Amino acid sequence: MCEIFVRANPDSYQTQSRSLRLHGMATSIRLETLFWEVLEELAQRDGMTVNQLLTRLHDELAEHRGETSLSANFASFLRVCCLRYLLLQNEGRIPSDTNVPIRSLDARAVLDSLPASWVEADSSSLPRRAREEPVPSP
Repeated sequence: MCEIFVRANPDSYQTQSRSLRLHGMATSIRLETLFWEVLEELAQRDGMTVNQLLTRLHDELAEHRGETSLSANFASFLRVCCLRYLLLQNEGRIPSDTNVPIRSLDARAVLDSLPASWVEADSSSLPRRAREEPVPSP
Protein backbone atom coordinates (compact mmCIF):
# COMPACT_ATOMS: atom_id res chain seq x y z
CA MET A 1 0.00 0.00 0.00
CA CYS A 2 2.60 2.56 1.04
CA GLU A 3 4.63 2.03 -2.14
CA ILE A 4 2.00 4.09 -3.95
CA PHE A 5 2.97 7.04 -1.76
CA VAL A 6 6.65 6.48 -0.97
CA ARG A 7 7.57 6.15 -4.64
CA ALA A 8 6.60 9.78 -5.27
CA ASN A 9 9.29 11.78 -7.00
CA PRO A 10 11.14 13.59 -4.17
CA ASP A 11 11.09 16.78 -6.25
CA SER A 12 7.28 16.81 -5.93
CA TYR A 13 7.43 17.41 -2.18
CA GLN A 14 10.34 19.84 -2.14
CA THR A 15 9.19 23.30 -1.16
CA GLN A 16 9.54 26.30 -3.41
CA SER A 17 9.03 29.92 -2.48
CA ARG A 18 7.57 32.32 -4.98
CA SER A 19 7.42 36.05 -4.59
CA LEU A 20 4.47 38.14 -5.66
CA ARG A 21 2.88 41.51 -5.06
CA LEU A 22 -0.61 41.79 -3.66
CA HIS A 23 -1.82 45.34 -4.12
CA GLY A 24 1.71 46.69 -3.95
CA MET A 25 2.72 44.61 -0.93
CA ALA A 26 5.59 42.19 -1.59
CA THR A 27 5.15 38.74 -0.09
CA SER A 28 6.33 35.21 -0.70
CA ILE A 29 4.52 31.92 -0.49
CA ARG A 30 6.15 28.56 0.16
CA LEU A 31 4.45 25.46 -1.23
CA GLU A 32 5.50 22.02 -2.35
CA THR A 33 6.29 21.65 -6.06
CA LEU A 34 3.23 19.47 -6.69
CA PHE A 35 0.92 22.23 -5.40
CA TRP A 36 2.61 24.78 -7.68
CA GLU A 37 1.95 22.43 -10.62
CA VAL A 38 -1.76 22.20 -9.76
CA LEU A 39 -1.96 26.00 -9.35
CA GLU A 40 -0.33 26.40 -12.78
CA GLU A 41 -3.01 24.17 -14.31
CA LEU A 42 -5.76 26.11 -12.55
CA ALA A 43 -4.33 29.43 -13.75
CA GLN A 44 -3.95 28.19 -17.33
CA ARG A 45 -7.57 27.06 -17.44
CA ASP A 46 -8.66 30.67 -17.03
CA GLY A 47 -5.89 32.28 -19.07
CA MET A 48 -4.01 33.67 -16.07
CA THR A 49 -0.53 33.48 -14.65
CA VAL A 50 -0.09 31.84 -11.26
CA ASN A 51 0.50 35.27 -9.69
CA GLN A 52 -2.74 36.57 -11.20
CA LEU A 53 -4.58 33.51 -9.88
CA LEU A 54 -3.12 33.97 -6.39
CA THR A 55 -4.08 37.63 -6.37
CA ARG A 56 -7.61 36.80 -7.47
CA LEU A 57 -7.98 34.02 -4.87
CA HIS A 58 -6.64 36.33 -2.17
CA ASP A 59 -9.00 39.15 -3.14
CA GLU A 60 -12.06 36.91 -3.39
CA LEU A 61 -11.23 35.25 -0.06
CA ALA A 62 -10.79 38.66 1.56
CA GLU A 63 -14.11 39.84 0.12
CA HIS A 64 -15.93 36.69 1.18
CA ARG A 65 -14.45 36.53 4.68
CA GLY A 66 -14.09 40.26 5.25
CA GLU A 67 -10.33 40.09 5.72
CA THR A 68 -8.15 42.85 4.41
CA SER A 69 -4.62 41.52 4.94
CA LEU A 70 -2.82 38.43 3.76
CA SER A 71 -3.74 35.66 6.16
CA ALA A 72 -1.00 33.61 7.76
CA ASN A 73 -3.01 30.62 6.52
CA PHE A 74 -3.02 31.64 2.87
CA ALA A 75 -0.55 28.88 1.94
CA SER A 76 -2.80 26.36 3.68
CA PHE A 77 -5.80 27.80 1.85
CA LEU A 78 -3.94 27.31 -1.46
CA ARG A 79 -3.15 23.68 -0.59
CA VAL A 80 -6.83 23.10 0.17
CA CYS A 81 -7.77 24.77 -3.13
CA CYS A 82 -5.52 22.33 -4.98
CA LEU A 83 -6.90 19.33 -3.12
CA ARG A 84 -10.50 20.47 -3.67
CA TYR A 85 -9.81 20.99 -7.37
CA LEU A 86 -8.45 17.46 -7.75
CA LEU A 87 -11.20 15.88 -5.63
CA LEU A 88 -13.95 17.75 -7.48
CA GLN A 89 -12.41 16.68 -10.78
CA ASN A 90 -12.32 13.09 -9.56
CA GLU A 91 -16.03 13.31 -8.69
CA GLY A 92 -16.80 14.70 -12.16
CA ARG A 93 -17.96 18.06 -10.77
CA ILE A 94 -15.11 19.88 -12.53
CA PRO A 95 -14.38 18.67 -16.08
CA SER A 96 -10.98 17.07 -16.56
CA ASP A 97 -10.78 18.85 -19.93
CA THR A 98 -8.42 21.71 -19.05
CA ASN A 99 -9.80 23.73 -21.97
CA VAL A 100 -12.96 24.32 -19.91
CA PRO A 101 -12.36 27.46 -17.82
CA ILE A 102 -13.19 27.25 -14.13
CA ARG A 103 -14.95 30.63 -14.41
CA SER A 104 -17.44 29.07 -16.85
CA LEU A 105 -18.69 26.55 -14.27
CA ASP A 106 -21.80 27.05 -12.16
CA ALA A 107 -20.32 27.15 -8.63
CA ARG A 108 -23.63 26.25 -6.98
CA ALA A 109 -23.95 23.13 -9.16
CA VAL A 110 -20.33 22.13 -8.47
CA LEU A 111 -20.82 22.56 -4.70
CA ASP A 112 -24.35 21.13 -4.49
CA SER A 113 -24.77 18.22 -2.05
CA LEU A 114 -21.14 18.11 -0.94
CA PRO A 115 -20.43 16.87 2.59
CA ALA A 116 -20.64 19.61 5.25
CA SER A 117 -16.89 19.33 5.88
CA TRP A 118 -16.26 20.38 2.25
CA VAL A 119 -18.41 23.50 2.01
CA GLU A 120 -19.69 26.13 4.41
CA ALA A 121 -23.36 26.57 5.15
CA ASP A 122 -25.01 28.73 2.51
CA SER A 123 -25.16 32.29 3.72
CA SER A 124 -24.44 33.80 0.31
CA SER A 125 -27.84 35.41 0.06
CA LEU A 126 -26.86 37.77 2.89
CA PRO A 127 -24.57 40.73 2.33
CA ARG A 128 -21.05 40.13 3.66
CA ARG A 129 -21.58 42.50 6.61
CA ALA A 130 -24.63 40.57 7.72
CA ARG A 131 -22.63 37.33 7.64
CA GLU A 132 -19.86 38.72 9.84
CA GLU A 133 -19.75 38.10 13.55
CA PRO A 134 -21.44 40.91 15.45
CA VAL A 135 -19.06 43.22 17.27
CA PRO A 136 -19.86 43.36 20.99
CA SER A 137 -20.58 46.83 22.26
CA PRO A 138 -18.12 48.28 24.82
